[in-house]
Amino acid sequence: MSHLGDPSLPAWSLPAGEAERIEIGVEWPERVTRDWAFGGATGEGVRVCILDSGIERGHPLVGELEGSVAAAKTEEGHIHVAQDAEGDLCGHGTACAGIVRSLAPQASLYSVRVLGAGFKGSGPVLLGGLRWAIEQGFDVINMSLSTTKQKFASLLHELADSAYFRRTMLVASAHNMPVESYPWRFSSVISVGSHDQADPYAYYYNPSPPVEFFARGVDVEVAWTGGGRLVCTGNSFATPHIAGIVALILAKHPELTPFQLKSVLHLTATNVGGES
Repeated sequence: MSHLGDPSLPAWSLPAGEAERIEIGVEWPERVTRDWAFGGATGEGVRVCILDSGIERGHPLVGELEGSVAAAKTEEGHIHVAQDAEGDLCGHGTACAGIVRSLAPQASLYSVRVLGAGFKGSGPVLLGGLRWAIEQGFDVINMSLSTTKQKFASLLHELADSAYFRRTMLVASAHNMPVESYPWRFSSVISVGSHDQADPYAYYYNPSPPVEFFARGVDVEVAWTGGGRLVCTGNSFATPHIAGIVALILAKHPELTPFQLKSVLHLTATNVGGES
C-alpha cells in the first residue's frame, strides 16, 4: 500500500488558495457502520508486522509469512537486524500472528523478533526492532509487549510519533498489571486491554484512557509452537484482535490516517455504534 502525502507541502501551514492539495479523498457516510468500515474485507493488500518473539513458519493457523527478521545487540553494542533463522522462541509471537490471520486472512504477515526464550528482551533491542519496522513502512505493527523502564520512554515516544506521522498504525498492549509501562500509554498508538466475551469482533471504546479499547483476551485459543494450540488470557491476545480489525479497515479504506482509523474504531465500537 502506498502512503499518501505531499513532501513539498509544509505540515505547519497551508498556502493561500491551495486547499485542494489536502483533499481527504474519502466519502464519509452519514453514519459510519461496520459494514462501511470493513464489511467484506479480508485484509488483502495490508502489511502487518508482528513485533514479538518471532513466528513459527508453516503453522496451520498462521500460514505464509512475507518475511522474518530478528533484532539483536552486537558485541560493539549496536543493534543488528538480520534474517531470522530460529523462528519463535516461546510461542507468544505465533499466537498473536494466528489471531491476526483469523480476522484478516489475506493480510501480509511479517515477523520482527525482539524477544528471546522465556519472553526475555532488552530495551535497546525493542527500540532497534521497532525503528527498523517503522522504516519498512508497514501499515500495522502489533506490539503485544511493553517496557516498564522509564529511560526508554522518551525514545519510544519519538518512535511512536514518527510511526503515526508516517501512517503506520501501532497497536500496543496495555500491561497486565497496574504498572506504568510503554508504549501503550502514548496517545499516538492504539492501546488495548482485554474483555472476557467470546466474540472476536466485540470491541469496546474506553472513555477513561489511557487504555482506549477493550477486545477479546480471556480464554482465547491461540496458535502455539510445534504446530499446536493453547488457551491463553491476557491483553497480549486482545491486541491482535484490534490489529486484525484495523487491517480489515485499511484493506477497504487504504487512504485512512491513524487519526481517522481511531475515529472509525470508536464509531464502530460495540458500545458506541457497532453491532454487538
